[in-house]
Amino acid sequence: MDIKRILACCDHTCLSQSATWEDIRRLCDEGIRYATASVCIPPSYVRAAKDYVADRLPICTVIGFPNGYQTTAVKVYETARAIEDGADEIDMVIHIGQLRAGNDGYVQNEIEQVKAVCGAKILKVIIETCLLTEEEKIRMCGIVTRAGADYIKTSTGFGGGGATWQDVALFARHVGEHVKIKAAGGIASLEDAEDFLALGAARLGTSRIVRLVQELEKQGKIE
Repeated sequence: MDIKRILACCDHTCLSQSATWEDIRRLCDEGIRYATASVCIPPSYVRAAKDYVADRLPICTVIGFPNGYQTTAVKVYETARAIEDGADEIDMVIHIGQLRAGNDGYVQNEIEQVKAVCGAKILKVIIETCLLTEEEKIRMCGIVTRAGADYIKTSTGFGGGGATWQDVALFARHVGEHVKIKAAGGIASLEDAEDFLALGAARLGTSRIVRLVQELEKQGKIE
């Protein structure tokens, strides 16, 4: 098992409603120490975190989180403000109700507008797989591809379900060549992480992997 590779694919995450600046600062320290792909944090902490880490670690934040039913204008504003504050990556939640109602054009247009604000910065689209049918998930693969987003992401972690092997494999079969996959929610072990990467995920949204590595260090099993 290549633990460094797993860590390099992790968006080390703290999105708890009760998160304090000390929690976020600690997350940033861990992200730097373990060379994670980014830290994923609430928008209100982006400016302070960016000032703290400078160029040592990418800052990811969430938009329309966790329910996704904000208006497109609000999501666009949230994104612009987050980037102004220093965010390097954006994870946005789709309007799930619009998708389920068959309003694919609405969903695609919203992603396109957010991506236009992101420009060259990475945009990941959270579709909350636990609330969707297989047909809706496949439609979202096409929507995300056509909208020009960089990643499709399984879950917020707040919707009652997380990433599954079946969903990541489904994404891998249906997204366009330029779209990468982020598995998030419920990744509970290094073995889980390794399996998701083997199935085609390029990023892992998790708060647990760094903790597991720290435990192995304490036990003297890794250096």
